[in-house]
Amino acid sequence: MTAEQYLTPEEAAFKSNAFPRYVKNSGTAFVVTGLAYSETTEIAFWKFSPAGYTGGNITCDVVWYADTSVTAAHGVAWQVALAAITPSVDTQNVETKAFATSQTGTTDLGSTDAQKLMVTTIVITNLDSIAAGDEAWLSLTRLPGNAADDLTGDAIVTSVRLSYSDT
Repeated sequence: MTAEQYLTPEEAAFKSNAFPRYVKNSGTAFVVTGLAYSETTEIAFWKFSPAGYTGGNITCDVVWYADTSVTAAHGVAWQVALAAITPSVDTQNVETKAFATSQTGTTDLGSTDAQKLMVTTIVITNLDSIAAGDEAWLSLTRLPGNAADDLTGDAIVTSVRLSYSDT
C-alpha cells in the first residue's frame, strides 16, 4: 500500500527572513490558499510524522500555479530536503539538526492557460535515515538561480503531497 501525507500552506513554518508570502485568493466558487514564492530564493518548512513508513524513497509532489505568467516555456525549479530525528533515541540537538542533501525538480507551464494547476514530482532519495514514528521536517525552496527557473512572477504552492510505502 501507499501512504500519503498532505501538507497545506496553513501548516508551514518559516525562518525570520526569505520566506514565501501566505495568500488567500477568492476564486469564483471557492477560496484558494497558497504560499507565493517570488523570484528570490524563499523557503518554507513542514513538520510531519511518517506514519507507517517501511522504507524506500519518498515521492514529493509540489502542487503549484503561476500567478501571472502565461508563457508555456516558463518554468519553476523546486528543491526539497528531509531531516529526521527518532525521539528518545537520537542524541542530535533538534535546534542544530541539518537537512539531508536536497533534490531538485523542474516543471514548465506547458501551455498558455492562466493559473493552471501544475505538479512537480521530486523523488526523495536522501532520506536521513527516516523511520516510522520519527519527527521529520521537509523544506521546500524555489531556486530562481537555476537555469530552468525562468517563470516571471510568483509561483503559488497550494499543497505538498508526500507518498511512500507502508507495507
